[in-house]
Amino acid sequence: MAGFGAAHRLRDEGAEVVLYDKNPYFGGHTISLTYAEGFTFDIGPHVSFTNDSRIQQIFAEAVGGDFETHDYRFNNYWEGCWLGHPAQTNLYGLPPDVIVKVISDFLAEGTRQRDILNYQDWLEAAYGEAFAEWFPGQYTLKYHTTEAANLTTDWMGPRMYRPKLEEMLLGALTESTPNVHYIRQFRYPRQGGFVSYLRTWATQHDLRLGHEVTVIDPIEKVLYFRSGQAAKYDALISSIPLPEVVKLIRDAPNEVLAAAEELACSTCVLVNIGVDRPDIADVQISYFYDLDVVFPRASFPHLMAKSNVPDGCSSVQVEIYFSRKYRPFTGSPADYIEPTLRDLVRCGVLREDDRILMKDAVLVPYANIIFDHDRSAALDRVQGFLDEVKIRSCGRYGEWGYFWTDDSFKSGELAAERALSGLP
Repeated sequence: MAGFGAAHRLRDEGAEVVLYDKNPYFGGHTISLTYAEGFTFDIGPHVSFTNDSRIQQIFAEAVGGDFETHDYRFNNYWEGCWLGHPAQTNLYGLPPDVIVKVISDFLAEGTRQRDILNYQDWLEAAYGEAFAEWFPGQYTLKYHTTEAANLTTDWMGPRMYRPKLEEMLLGALTESTPNVHYIRQFRYPRQGGFVSYLRTWATQHDLRLGHEVTVIDPIEKVLYFRSGQAAKYDALISSIPLPEVVKLIRDAPNEVLAAAEELACSTCVLVNIGVDRPDIADVQISYFYDLDVVFPRASFPHLMAKSNVPDGCSSVQVEIYFSRKYRPFTGSPADYIEPTLRDLVRCGVLREDDRILMKDAVLVPYANIIFDHDRSAALDRVQGFLDEVKIRSCGRYGEWGYFWTDDSFKSGELAAERALSGLP
């Protein structure tokens, strides 16, 4: 997505652009997998919900206007209870003693002065200690692979809603609550999965697949590929993950290599399941807080687009997170299929007698950036070096940020502008 954003911007300037991808397919993190049984899954729940009208138009034109628009619906599972979203304004259905404790702690927090030094501090200040521990605290361990106190708040943006007392009380007394989520609607291609947004762009540019870079010589401005080929460049834009790209740069300083190793990112196992029943969910996303449920989040691709499943079927994808720095991945992705099916049945998403038409597990080495306390200094050192050697990095893993798809596209555009400004 970031690479195509850069190419889109450069094409407007009449620049000669070549895109290289080490894979035999295009799309990177935005590929879609279609199985022989007729089910399509993205690499995580990708949708387009940007409010930027320019990006909306670019994406719409990329699929010839052939997209669906849906209300985005979410729910939450906690210790046998299903709640609306966000959970902090949808406590209805929890045991009375839990509701009392959550609201009491929320009120008590209003009388305290607290220094916000990390994400844990923010959670307790925003929600009170009980909710912070039982809900986002547990979710953080599962999703970010480390405790909330080890994270900064730099990644949050609009992602965490801080409620008023009246909103918490209303949500404790009734299921009918206002939608306060930062995403209300999304767009999704009608056919072919999320990667359909990229298919037209792939035909508009000189895109060379199967070109894995092994060495970057920033002095001579040459790329060397595993195939033995080489290519000169005038300006270089990279969406390669920062820990990987610095290893490719000839004579990269040891302190830069060491800083790149401090950059933390999660690895994800995606378990994809096709079900011979049309109604396993009425939301697109479910969050699971219990530590004994193997996954923190499940999404339902059949509710993104009807074409993602055969007629009369449903699909579910769960995410299970690891990280080299905090929770190393071991074993095989397939090891997580049966635990996933077990927990989906236990939580009531699947039935014991559901007919499973397909099941698969996919390993995604780079998933979410982990905003731990090492990130800022390490990122400054790595990006400072890339600036010195005039490599313009972009995208989620090139800028090491918590980017949505529109962020990534615009990141590529900005990298192109930096590249253009550096040319003679």
